[in-house]
Parts: sequence; structure tokens; C-alpha cells
Amino acid sequence: MALVSVEEALSRMLTGIKTLAAEKIPVAEAHGRVLAENLAAERDQPPRDVSAMDGYAAKSADLPGLLKVAGESGAGRPYAGTLKAGETVRIFTGAVVPAGADTVVAQEDAKRDGNRITLPASPLGKFVRKQGFDFKAGDVLIRLGRRLGARDVGLAASMGHATVKVSRRPHVALAATGDELVRPGDVAPPDRIVASNPLSLAAIVRDEGGEVADLDIFPDRVDEIVGAIRRARDLLTDVLVLIGGASVGDHDLVAPALAKEGFMPTFHRVALRPGRPLLFARAGALRVLGVPGNPVSSIVCALLFLVPLLRTLQGRSDAMLEPEAAILGTDLPENDARQDYLRAKIDSAADGRLVATPFGRQDSALFALLTAADGLVIRPPHAPAASQGEPCRVLRFPD
Repeated sequence: MALVSVEEALSRMLTGIKTLAAEKIPVAEAHGRVLAENLAAERDQPPRDVSAMDGYAAKSADLPGLLKVAGESGAGRPYAGTLKAGETVRIFTGAVVPAGADTVVAQEDAKRDGNRITLPASPLGKFVRKQGFDFKAGDVLIRLGRRLGARDVGLAASMGHATVKVSRRPHVALAATGDELVRPGDVAPPDRIVASNPLSLAAIVRDEGGEVADLDIFPDRVDEIVGAIRRARDLLTDVLVLIGGASVGDHDLVAPALAKEGFMPTFHRVALRPGRPLLFARAGALRVLGVPGNPVSSIVCALLFLVPLLRTLQGRSDAMLEPEAAILGTDLPENDARQDYLRAKIDSAADGRLVATPFGRQDSALFALLTAADGLVIRPPHAPAASQGEPCRVLRFPD
């Protein structure tokens, strides 16, 4: 099967995907969830004219002048009467401006003597935050597809929402394949490898708002991998990530197992490095992403493919990771037919531009370099040799 480009593989994977069903949840639980509808304010903010300062509310037409202090307006304790000519009301920040008042004089500009106070001139509306100054009922302030951050949650509550409609969390199952794998903490003879991929990929899934089911490690047998697929179906999984066995060697049995279960690959083998033996297939509601067993390759493939898939399922408006402009911090040789993702340090130059310096060694077996990197330099297929200082594109790691 011929290699497909990264762009073509992403298009095939994401075409026709529908957003998961929406659900209403308390706004207090909405952090990190993806909004499933435009959110409009249900009230004005502030709901009444309020003071921006501690001071005195008055009629601008009475100023400057000597006025009688008629009462007090505090936050949550408004003055009940209507201000008359020649009167003022002591007012505090956030308190409702009394009926009849149209300006506020800061307390440091007032000279009080008992129940009488001398106030300087103050223009109409001074230190008064008008009703709806921040937003008005009906204003759409948070849009469909936004992942709600801490500020969004607070804004939604201020808008008058006790609940919000969000997309359901994607259910993701992880299954690692390989006779050589052992779990972290198990005895690991020299011929065995600790299965770190499920931990890394589970963290990526959770960071992207998904729920994870770890199906365990499966031996290199078709019937065992078929069992993992069936278990994922029983769990009503949205995405099954099969880690390892995705290539075309004698011990790469993911594709044959998927074929037994009625899956036809949408693509199998992508023109990228690291991660060429990537595959994607779908049958019914279950989507299967087969990633390489190499930890560097599996994480890079998860960033490039699993993250957009999970974001699209949740209806995020920023489903794709957007590359940023940078300049190279070192020379690079010409590239071959695969799109390269080079682990790199990314710093800021004095002029504010990003400077990306790929590591000298890029072997996919070097896992430690992935953690030392800040992101990936993207080298298109057949890119010519590039010199230090030339422009490039980078993907910074979300974490």
C-alpha cells in the first residue's frame, strides 16, 4: 500500500465525523469541556447602575455644593429612597447608584462635617458603571466549539447560567501489543521492554478531555488483538488506540485482526517520520487508530492524529494543532520523501521571533530527547537544505 501524505491521512480520518452527543452539566463542572451551543447572557452585567468608587452619589446639577447626607448604599444593600435636590448618599464600590443620582464623587475629594458634606463639581456619569456596561442580556459571549477555561466558567456563571450544554467526553480505550512488553514495576529481564506508551497516550487523552480505559497488554497473536477490539466494542468505545503491531512485518498483526472484525483501513502507512506505520480504520461507531510501538513515534502520531480526532469528536473550533512561524537555529540537510518532525529546543530571539534548534540526533529510539524538546520542527517532503536563520514551521508541545 502506497504511503499517503500527512494532510491526506488527516483528511481521510476526519471527513464525515460527527460531534458526540451533547449533555447539560453544572457550570461548576464545566472546566475543560467543549461548549455545544453558543452561550448568550441571561442578564445585564451589571444588572443596575453601580458605583466604581467608594464616595458619594449625587446629582451633578447640585455640584459643587454643600449637601445633606441622606443615607448609605452598600453592595447588596441599596439605598431605598430617591435622591432629592441638595442630598447625597454615601456609596461603596459595586453598590447600586440611588434613583435620582447621576454622578459619584470619590471619597478623598469630599469634605464631611457631620451630616453635611462639601462636594466639588462632578460631571454626569462620573464613576458610574451603567447597567449593561460589561454585557447585556442576549449578548453571545462564548461560542460553540470553545473548550471552557477558568475564565470562561466564571463568565458563564456571571451571565446567569447554572448549567451549560457541552459535548460528551470521548471514550478512548488503549491496548498495547507485543510479547516483549511488561508493565511498569514488573520484573523486566533484558529482553523485555517497559510498556510506557499507554501512560503517555492516556495522559494525552485526558489532557484533551477524553476518558480512558486501559485494556492491558496483549500478546502478538491475531486472536488476542481481536479480543481487544471486541472488548473495546463492548465498552461502547469511541476510539480504540492499538499500540504496536501496526507495520507490515510477520509479527505486525493489527491489520489482519482488524480485517477479521470487518475493519477496512482508511489509510495504512503515512509519509512521515517518525511514525510511518500508522493506520486508521472504522467500522460502525468504533474508530481504531493503530500507532507504532516505538514511544517517540507513538507520541508524535498521537499529537498529529489522535489529538485532532478527539477535538473533532467534541466539536472544538480549534481541532487542528496550528504550526507557528520560527527561524532555524542550525543548518539542516535536504529532506527525503517523508515529512519530518524533528525534536527541537525552541527559544525566543531578542526581536521576539521563535528560534527552533533541532537536536543533532533524531533517531526515533531516543525517547529522552523527546522530553528534552520544546516542540517539533516540520520539514516538508523533499525540502531543500536550509541554513541557520531561514524560516521554518514548528509545533510546540501543548504541555
